[in-house]
Amino acid sequence: MEVVWSTLEICSDSTLRFTDLREEDSAEYKFRFRTDQTNWEPTIPGTTLTVIGLQVKVTPATVTEGQKVTLTCITTCTLTDNPNPTYIWYKNGHVTTQSNSLFLNPVSSEDTGRYSCAVEGHEDLDSPEETLTYGPKNTSLSVSPSGEIVEGSSVTLTCSSDANPPVDKYTWYKKNVTSPKASGQSYSITNIGSEDRGEYYCEAQNGKGSMNSTALMIIVAGK
Repeated sequence: MEVVWSTLEICSDSTLRFTDLREEDSAEYKFRFRTDQTNWEPTIPGTTLTVIGLQVKVTPATVTEGQKVTLTCITTCTLTDNPNPTYIWYKNGHVTTQSNSLFLNPVSSEDTGRYSCAVEGHEDLDSPEETLTYGPKNTSLSVSPSGEIVEGSSVTLTCSSDANPPVDKYTWYKKNVTSPKASGQSYSITNIGSEDRGEYYCEAQNGKGSMNSTALMIIVAGK
């Protein structure tokens, strides 16, 4: 009699052994008996193997510049050879510190990057990278041409913001007007008239948050 484990290997002792176990080995495993006379179907259900590796947890999940951010290296595994391990932290592939948790207080745009961790002595088994990002900041708008805006002329407002990932949506508003005026990084008003007089501002958004600029007053002078 022999035992066939899925399509992995044939074992004469009815045992499937793993070496260098990885998360990608997580799967449902089935076996079947095979003799000279009989070929039994695979067992149903199979045995589910779940391999848990290291993981970086970012707290809070949404990062705002200036707040305290904690990165924790977590695992559900019990390290029998080292019950109180020291964790090594990497930023963009380079060692940055050794500690159970990494504290960024206050966090700033300079802290953005790809973070991973590993147990000291098992540096080859590091966690998947977690990218630290932040919502828009320093959102501002500019006007062109600058100076006096004459009735009948054209003006372009441009919004800018610092964000990681980059801003993916700009929206333009006029104070005391419910609906947005436009979308896009720039907003042009042609043949400007007295009805265009007012305060304008933009909103910058990415997947991590949003921020409004300060309002800019548009004053239209007569010809």
